[in-house]
Amino acid sequence: MRYKRILIWEVNWIGDVLFSTPFIKAIRDKFPKAHIAVITVPRCKEILDVNPNVDEVLVYDEKNIHRNIIDKWRIIHKLRLRHFDVVFLLHRSLTRTIITYLSGIKQRIGYSYRKRDIFLTHRIKNPIASQHRIEYFLGLARKVGADVAFKGLEFYSTKEDISKMEQFLTMHKVKNGDKVIAVNPGGNWNSKRWPVKKFAGLCDRMIKELGVKVIVTGAEKDVDIYLEIQDMMDEKLISACGKTTLRQLGALFSKCDIVISADSGPMHVALAVGAKVISLFGPTSPAITGPYGNGEYVVIQKDVGCRIPCYNLKCMDLRCMDSIEVDDVIQEAKRMARKAKSVDRK
Repeated sequence: MRYKRILIWEVNWIGDVLFSTPFIKAIRDKFPKAHIAVITVPRCKEILDVNPNVDEVLVYDEKNIHRNIIDKWRIIHKLRLRHFDVVFLLHRSLTRTIITYLSGIKQRIGYSYRKRDIFLTHRIKNPIASQHRIEYFLGLARKVGADVAFKGLEFYSTKEDISKMEQFLTMHKVKNGDKVIAVNPGGNWNSKRWPVKKFAGLCDRMIKELGVKVIVTGAEKDVDIYLEIQDMMDEKLISACGKTTLRQLGALFSKCDIVISADSGPMHVALAVGAKVISLFGPTSPAITGPYGNGEYVVIQKDVGCRIPCYNLKCMDLRCMDSIEVDDVIQEAKRMARKAKSVDRK
């Protein structure tokens, strides 16, 4: 089996794309001389742009430039011109599978789903038991005899990204020797978020009891969450909300002693760059989308009698997240802070 040109069709979310990086490494190690391209949605492109195991990143934007039939024929034409030998379909989409079929890619490898099976040349049986996403993706690598021993997430920032975050820390008077904890209060589901009042209580206590500096991270849309937390507090926070790209966020997390976050893409970015991570879980399963592989992390999740995972985006109860107390988190933060080595921020 000698593939010279390989396409990997990625999944749609930051965390899931990070979960796929051990798979990408396994394919690169198996086919070291092959040209490996990945195709992903715009928000995830930045994760893979500087990954050394990837030669080319293509973008598929079904909500905008590839929305209609004519636009889809354009991406089909683009793929045809690249003459890929094989595509690994990490995404379960029927549409994406048909696109690869029409692109003339002779070998199409993916998990078996009834509607798309006819378009796959190599159908892999879905695992009976639930498993972590990393293991799920690695199942495709096993199909071609790749070594799947490596389970760690891979995330890369450029020298410019790192320099920009060093400047950010200097501007906010963060020095070598300071203890820094980042908190990431946002998330793509409201039901996965920890209450802002508890974040405020936690940040106040960490600053007073641990003598740390606390940075709030997030996108531009999370600025209001930061302001709400700050308004409830006695102590002063540092805000990075809306001030970093995704790669810069990874560089910032690498300069932090601890990162505290609910189940989200940034949580996995933090783990990928080697930060110590405290993960707050409610309606989702740590066994499926939790921290995994290398690194130091702890998952805090309470048994409140609900079926987990529930994936109920419209839940109004939210007791799974509300049941996590500030004391639960600060005790873990204290434990990690005692063990933390000094982080070089220059």
